Amino acid sequence: MSRKGISDKVAVIGMGCTRFAEHWDKSVEDLLVEAAYEAFSDAGIEPTDVEAAWLGTMISGYAGITLSGPLKTQYIPVTRVENMCATGSEAFRNACYAVASGAYDIVLAIGVEKLKDSGYSGLTRPNPPSDGTAPNISAPASFSFLAPAYFKKYGLTPEQGREVLSRIAWKNHYNGSLNPKAQYRSEVSMEKISKSPLVAAPLGVFDCSGVADGAAAAIIVRTEDAHKYRKDPMYVKALTIAAGPGDGRLRQDFDFTSIKENVAAAQAAYREAGIKNPRQEISMAEVHDCFTPTELVIYEDLGFSERGQGWKDVLNGVFELGGELPVNPDGGLKSFGHPIGASGLRMLYEMYLQFQGRAGKRQIENPKIGLTHNLGGTPMQCVSFISIVGKELS
Repeated sequence: MSRKGISDKVAVIGMGCTRFAEHWDKSVEDLLVEAAYEAFSDAGIEPTDVEAAWLGTMISGYAGITLSGPLKTQYIPVTRVENMCATGSEAFRNACYAVASGAYDIVLAIGVEKLKDSGYSGLTRPNPPSDGTAPNISAPASFSFLAPAYFKKYGLTPEQGREVLSRIAWKNHYNGSLNPKAQYRSEVSMEKISKSPLVAAPLGVFDCSGVADGAAAAIIVRTEDAHKYRKDPMYVKALTIAAGPGDGRLRQDFDFTSIKENVAAAQAAYREAGIKNPRQEISMAEVHDCFTPTELVIYEDLGFSERGQGWKDVLNGVFELGGELPVNPDGGLKSFGHPIGASGLRMLYEMYLQFQGRAGKRQIENPKIGLTHNLGGTPMQCVSFISIVGKELS
């Protein structure tokens, strides 16, 4: 399949992000305004400079007026998109391609979700109509299958597996403790993580990401225009999304140790960005750690680890802040929180801060290339998104 791609055609000149938290005192409108105006200020533009906008939200609003109302935009096109947990990334992808096409010079991509007032718990959610043959299982239960399948395939005892999963959660909580915008800002001990109450065995409370409210936003222009606004923009190298055929539960070769959509999206992104060795060429990554075994499988699906070696890399500290390839330096979904429509843009916000040396105590030394990843759905049936962004032009 031929892909012309988007490498170095567009750049991000401003970003904004609210704190992710249980915002009982803030509305969807409040969150959108806060994220958007931080992005406007960061880019040095006026709201009226924006020619079009893409809004990502799963359940917190309908149509473009969810954004045009609070921002009081004056009759510009606003498109609302949704792609499960890749919703924020989908807004960014569509906005980038609109600019690259030449249709607009400057656009806004923004994602928001207000989950705490909606009754959304992560254990239950509304499902679209179906023929009734699919199993009715919660999100934690569907991802819990990854852990014992991985342990069995690669010869880990339950105790070894528990240590690996706890180390992933410990890493992300440590990173989040350094982040003033994270939902959870406390370190959590390995012992506390390991002994936390079960949600869907073997996953405990600390193996599951939080349910939060929040918003994040980006201002996008063509690359040749970026330096009119700032000297240190973030350049987009690749944007890919893979929507699977949804037949995982029917396939004899699906063994819950790899998610095919992840692999397809990553391979397409690497081709587009010219990445040959992701472990060596990527400086940092934000991945969709909805549950700790998901992050473990993602390491191998994205080529950060060899098959069957991801667990060893976890224990060797490869993915920690001071490691060879830091993953989720801002705390990830686990610690930063997961307001569905905003998470993809929040990941890009961390890349942006890191490239500009603005990440504070979690700053990575001289990052050049970053990757963000979202997964929406279940391991058996999902969409997977990959962005690759950079500090410099190729």
